[in-house]
Amino acid sequence: MIIFVRKFASNMGNCHQCIVKEFNSLRALSSEELKCVSSHKNEMSFKKGDVIFKEGMMLNGVYCIKEGKCKLTKLSPNGKEQIVKFIKNGDMLGYRSVLGEEPVNLSVVALEDMEACFIPKKDIFDSIQHNKDFSKDMFKVVCHDLKDANSTIANMAQKTVRERLADTLLFLDETFGEDEDGNINIKLSREEIANVIGTATESAIRLLSDLKKGNIISLTGKKIKIVNESALKKIGNGF
Repeated sequence: MIIFVRKFASNMGNCHQCIVKEFNSLRALSSEELKCVSSHKNEMSFKKGDVIFKEGMMLNGVYCIKEGKCKLTKLSPNGKEQIVKFIKNGDMLGYRSVLGEEPVNLSVVALEDMEACFIPKKDIFDSIQHNKDFSKDMFKVVCHDLKDANSTIANMAQKTVRERLADTLLFLDETFGEDEDGNINIKLSREEIANVIGTATESAIRLLSDLKKGNIISLTGKKIKIVNESALKKIGNGF
């Protein structure tokens, strides 16, 4: 069952004044185009654990993430979840499905309370048709996603689970930064970490414990701090 927690409030925010747009393709829109988007979008709220959209759904627009983090997951035939990607504030969701006019092939779940703006696909297509810079930027994003997907496939095939864990921790640290205590600024369960690197939860727990014993990371509940970044990079590179 999908539970949506949404607070619709059209036109509450002005896209032209929103700093989030500077981190995605919306920065290529003109002032008039941003006014048009502002007049049509809906502001939405999601609670931690909410499903934003589910694999197989058709989307009528894209989501611009204002605040919060979420995970993109793929469900295997045997019911096992694979975390494919993480999304943070400033990112956009659903554009590949909208551009391709096909059902989404991933599910998206909020990792914490989130705020997002839903932009109807008509505004996206109108902007693509009339604004070549926006069109170019959108397709650059799609190409970048494809590049990331190819790298992920190669890593899953060529790297050991230990190497993938090291790469994942470095990626999370680079992507989400650190909190005031130096911990990676995202909290994931051991099962979620296992679902990122493609292994059993027990293996992820053991590997994290090994890194802790080697004084490469420190663990406090779901909080992870990288203590020795150079050692972690060596592991990720197969040394």
